Amino acid sequence: WPSIYVGIDVIVNQETLPHCDQGLAPSLLDLVVSLGTHDAQFHISDLGTIFGYHPGTMIYLAGKLLSHSVPKWEKGERIALA
Repeated sequence: WPSIYVGIDVIVNQETLPHCDQGLAPSLLDLVVSLGTHDAQFHISDLGTIFGYHPGTMIYLAGKLLSHSVPKWEKGERIALA
């Protein structure tokens, strides 16, 4: 299907260690979509912020510039589209 994005990653039940994304220009935003039944949190360590990352959450972020992660969560299944 047509998309404005170069690629899509599907992440299932995995912690995401702190990282900055590779590839695209720093001015472009990444979209991360949370699905499943989990109670995870989304950390942006460069800003010192923690967001609720419940199923249905969509986050746009400058992933090449800002270090971000999703640490281990307590319960449920996590699916992320990034």
